[in-house]
Amino acid sequence: MNTPTKSSIPNNPPTPPLEPPPFVPPPITRIEETGLSPLWLQDLVLKIFYFQGYMSGFKVAEEIALPFTGVVDQILDALKREKCIEVRTSQMGLGEGAYVYGITGVGIARAREALERSQYAGPAPVPLNVYNEAIRKQSRGRLQVTSRLLRQVLAHLVLSESTYQRIGPAVNSGTSIFLYGPPGNGKTSVARAIGDLIQVQTMYVPYALYVDGQVIKLYDSVNHQRVAEENTAQGTGALRTGARRDPRWVLIRRPFIVTGGELTLAGLDLVFDDTLKYYEAPFQVKANGGILLIDDFGRQLVRPRDLLNRWIVPLENRIDYMTLHTGRKFEIPFDVLVIFSTNIPPKDLVDEAFLRRLRHKIEIPDPSYEEYREIFRRVAAQKGIKYSDQGLAYLLQEHYIKRNRKLRASHPRDLCDQILDISRYLGIEPEMSTDLIDRAAESYFVEL
Repeated sequence: MNTPTKSSIPNNPPTPPLEPPPFVPPPITRIEETGLSPLWLQDLVLKIFYFQGYMSGFKVAEEIALPFTGVVDQILDALKREKCIEVRTSQMGLGEGAYVYGITGVGIARAREALERSQYAGPAPVPLNVYNEAIRKQSRGRLQVTSRLLRQVLAHLVLSESTYQRIGPAVNSGTSIFLYGPPGNGKTSVARAIGDLIQVQTMYVPYALYVDGQVIKLYDSVNHQRVAEENTAQGTGALRTGARRDPRWVLIRRPFIVTGGELTLAGLDLVFDDTLKYYEAPFQVKANGGILLIDDFGRQLVRPRDLLNRWIVPLENRIDYMTLHTGRKFEIPFDVLVIFSTNIPPKDLVDEAFLRRLRHKIEIPDPSYEEYREIFRRVAAQKGIKYSDQGLAYLLQEHYIKRNRKLRASHPRDLCDQILDISRYLGIEPEMSTDLIDRAAESYFVEL
């Protein structure tokens, strides 16, 4: 039977060129266009002065990710009039943006009041309604997978034709995929390959969101892969003159976020920092527009049923509900392809009613002998081991068939690593000799 398996070759084919984002945040030219109140922005600037000391107008614009002309210059003028900041040095001929400002005693007092409410001092956030609309626009620009594109991106995996035909529609659904089967057969590799597929597209996400006076940090340098912008004004120079897009947004590859046994129900809701007094966006919000892989599903500290209950409304309605610590609830788009990957038999995890809610179910079973051979051949070539059909036949007969051991797609990679370790120790060329195969198998396999 033809089944999907993992080739275990780390060198993926060249990544296709990045596609431009389907949405570009419009430029900001006035404070009113930020969707934030002037007083809130003034407090944000004062907190940055409080932490950083002296700064030029251009540096302030860079810190809060807003243009100097028409926005930051107006904020600084208002703070000067209220004697919260003062000009410390100025350079003639370079404009007001080059002036260096310092915070005053009045400004320090106001900054401390603002810090008691929230210690957030970074790029200006984007109002929730603006973010929601942007996610909807970028959802419509999602990549539609074709057979040719799928084969290009999955070329480093050994997959059967039937698996190709199942993965493509599952990815295009943009909803949910349930990958299941024995360990070591490449479920995570398939999921990561799907991630590579969608990451040829780019999208914009904001640094942070603004909801009822509260800040939710969204952009995450660990989980989001930033993309250098071409022909798009950004950085200090753009902030000085007014950017050709809203600089509060970051261009990234569509997200591919992985979480495993550490996932908890609390991790799927807003996380409020009692000390800093602002929120961190949960995994599924950071994954909006992309993929969230829940690896080792069923190994979490919470029951699988409780975890799936949390997903019912978002998966069916494509809307999630968040709650602030004030009790305020709000809607946020759920534009996420959720991939559940598990080694546990589905019947031991969930009942039929829950499985019905997961759109696509794809089993990743043990490889066939022919697929195992192809994986071993590829891995041996990549690792510099002389491949031999006779050696492979000996391995299969002595260490699989006679011992009633199941084939796993990860075994060729691990056995080849064993052969390399042993051959280096013995000072001989790595090859698939019966002696090296026996030594590798005895070191690797453990009878359970």
